[in-house]
Amino acid sequence: MAFRHLDRATPLILRIALTLVFALAGTPADAAAQSPSVVNEVSPLEFTYFGAAGWQISDGKVVVLIDPWPSRLKYGGGGHPDDDRPDFARTDVAWSDTTLIDSLITEADFILVHHSHFDHLGDVPYIAQKTGAKVIGTETAVMILRAYGIPSDQLYAVGGGEDYQFEDFSVRVVPAIHSALNEKHYHDTRRYDETTELEAPLRIEQFIEGGSLSFLARFDRHEVLTMGSMNFIEREFEGLEPDILLAGINGSRLGLYDYDRRLLETTGFPPIVIPTHWDNFRLPYGFSQQPNIERNILPFIETVGRLAPGTRVIGPVHLEPFIVR
Repeated sequence: MAFRHLDRATPLILRIALTLVFALAGTPADAAAQSPSVVNEVSPLEFTYFGAAGWQISDGKVVVLIDPWPSRLKYGGGGHPDDDRPDFARTDVAWSDTTLIDSLITEADFILVHHSHFDHLGDVPYIAQKTGAKVIGTETAVMILRAYGIPSDQLYAVGGGEDYQFEDFSVRVVPAIHSALNEKHYHDTRRYDETTELEAPLRIEQFIEGGSLSFLARFDRHEVLTMGSMNFIEREFEGLEPDILLAGINGSRLGLYDYDRRLLETTGFPPIVIPTHWDNFRLPYGFSQQPNIERNILPFIETVGRLAPGTRVIGPVHLEPFIVR
C-alpha cells in the first residue's frame, strides 16, 4: 500500500495562521514570525499529531499516546478520488496498517482512549501489544482490548472522576460526551461489560462509542486537557485551568450553543490551545487538508484571537513534531 510524503504546503498555511493569531494576541513581532516548532520557554513537551484525535506527547521521561490511529482507513465516505487504497465498509473486519504504525510509534508508556469508535481505538490493540503501554479508557474500550488479548494488568477501566498517580505522570479522568453528529440526532447508549461476548478481530461497526471521556494529563510542569470530540460537559471542565488545551474543533461544534466561547472561558482561557480532530481522517498522510484548514482551523484562530487575546493557537501538521516549553 502506497503512502505519500507529507504535503509541504500545509505547514506554510498553518504558519501563516499562527502569524495571524500571534498578531491578534498582541505578541512581539519576533514571536509572530516564530516557527511553530518551538513555543514558550520552560520544561519542554514534544507533541506529534497523528490526525483525528490522535497524539503522541512526551516530556523525555514518559511517552503518552492519545487515540493513536495512524491507519486512517478509507471507510464510510469522505475520501478522495486519488486515494487508491481499498474501501472498507463498517461491516468489514477492522484492519491496522502495522507497517505504518511501526514506522511512527516505537514506544509508549500510556495510551489514553477518549471513546471506543474505530478512529480512536482501532489501532490501540496492536500498539498496546507492541509497546506494553498501560491503557486507560472506558469499560467498553477495556472489553474490546481484552478480546484482542491485551493482558489485564495493562488495562485500566474508568468512568470519569478518577485521578491516578503513576511514576512521573498523573492523569485525571473527566466525564465527557460525544460530538452532536447527524444534525444532533446521534445518540448511542450501548456499552460492553463483563457479560459481553466479543471475538477478535472485530468488525468496524463493533467499535461502539461506549461512553466518552476527556483527560487532564499532568506532566512535569504542564497540564494538558484533551478532547476526543467536539463537545464537553461544562461543569466537568470548570476549575481545571490547563496551560495547554487540545480543543476539538471539527464542524459539528457549530451546532452547539456558543461552543468556542464556553470552551475557552470554562477552561480559564489556556495560554496555549492546539486544535485537534479537525482534519479529514479518512485520507492518508500527504493528501492536502487545505479544505479543513480553511473550514475549521482558520476561523477558530480568528475566534480565539477575538475572545482570548492572551492565548496562542498552534496549528498542528500531521507527523511534524513541535515543542512546547
